[in-house]
Amino acid sequence: MKHISTLLLLFFTLGIYAQKVEIPVDTTVVTEHSVRIKGQNIKYTATTGTQPVWDESGEPIASLYYTYYKRSDIQNTENRPLVISFNGGPGSASVWMHIAYTGPRVLKIDDEGFPVQPYGIKDNPHSILDVADIVYVNPVNTGYSRPIPDKEGKIEREKFFGVKADIKYLAEWLNTFMTRNNRWLSPKYLIGESYGTTRVSGLALELQNSQWMYLNGVILVSPTEIGIDREGPVEVANRLPYFTAAAWYHNALPQELQNRELVDLLAEVEEYSINELLPVLIKGGFTETSKKQQAAEKMAYYSGISEKVILQNNLEVPIRYFWKELLREDSGYTVGRLDSRYLGLDAREAGDSPDYNSELTSWLHSFTPAINHYLREELNFKTDLKYFMFGPVHPWDRSGDNTGENLRQAMAQNPNLDVLVQSGYFDGATTYFNAKYSMWQLDKSGKMKDRLSFKGYKSGHMMYLRAEDLKNANDDIREFIENSLPKEGAPAKY
Repeated sequence: MKHISTLLLLFFTLGIYAQKVEIPVDTTVVTEHSVRIKGQNIKYTATTGTQPVWDESGEPIASLYYTYYKRSDIQNTENRPLVISFNGGPGSASVWMHIAYTGPRVLKIDDEGFPVQPYGIKDNPHSILDVADIVYVNPVNTGYSRPIPDKEGKIEREKFFGVKADIKYLAEWLNTFMTRNNRWLSPKYLIGESYGTTRVSGLALELQNSQWMYLNGVILVSPTEIGIDREGPVEVANRLPYFTAAAWYHNALPQELQNRELVDLLAEVEEYSINELLPVLIKGGFTETSKKQQAAEKMAYYSGISEKVILQNNLEVPIRYFWKELLREDSGYTVGRLDSRYLGLDAREAGDSPDYNSELTSWLHSFTPAINHYLREELNFKTDLKYFMFGPVHPWDRSGDNTGENLRQAMAQNPNLDVLVQSGYFDGATTYFNAKYSMWQLDKSGKMKDRLSFKGYKSGHMMYLRAEDLKNANDDIREFIENSLPKEGAPAKY
């Protein structure tokens, strides 16, 4: 590996211990590969390494690790889309979408997403690399990315670890990346998963207003609230469709509902939640007893948990309690938070929340060995740094989260900017119905609704782990990119 420049510095991990590590500040490693996608052999280069974050005086204050995939048989990139990919957390590496979703290599897992041994990765025949180049970016303290202490050994946390700070420095970093890789003329897309949707929603406007970089699309995978308020009765009502989906998957609903196609059933529950349940919840303790009883009966019918439990919680069953309660009487297992298809086993069946997130432990089982092996042995990036699947970024300053409004403003300023929302029906952390709600609330004027679209999948937070949805979700991105590219010579105007 050729180091353009490196620093030997003291890095503190969580303040518990210190060790001397060599952090490559500005490094590039290039390897050549090929993959078969949609029956076509695609040759590509993988560029991996680190690129600095600069301060106002031009000194490096952080080193961000990235991996950039570029088709090597297309020389003219002015019409070649570039997808910039972020994961979430905050504090999560880009590993998840990198080696399980859009990239040219994916995990060896079973068709439903569960780990198998021997661990490893394989070619991804559904990657979007046929239609777009991709760069996976790791923010500070994720993956191999690290802050660089000043001369006194201090790290300016406020420059990295917060909603606004995160967006600001990443926009600057992307400006440098575009210049170094000659991608200013390319159509540009941001994709973010989970907290990454907060990140890319804010970046859409920051890139336009501070970097004068205009996008063609933003893809929100399992989106967070993106600063859109839904507290109180709305948040409670919005839970029910997810409850239905999880119960349907575990065969916990009445048989007449189990026999229904999931998407059709969910449409019915959505209408009930909006038109009937929400008015009952709004009146709270002043709701007529008969209406409260009717609501509890209907919620029990649609959720797979008892009317008694629902009434004991005043119709507001906590979502963590649902993960514990759904299968308590049947099998005693808990269901997963990020993907409720996964089962957990607690020390005792009693209690009001699961002991652990069963889906996350399963995912770390397969992702961690795969990414560590892949980056070192296939992409030839050699380092003794620990790869942070989840890094020390907390406390995270969440004040001033106006990212949904930022995205709306970016769309208003840029007629060429479209948005795609992707969600799994069995995601209990960032539920699909909350994702729909955010999309509906994003532009209350309705004047841009034809530029907003939603796709749902019969899986969870990382819908792409399920083989069928790996194909479908990538195809949806591929179609979104192709449809959002303006026709040659078409002006960006209303």
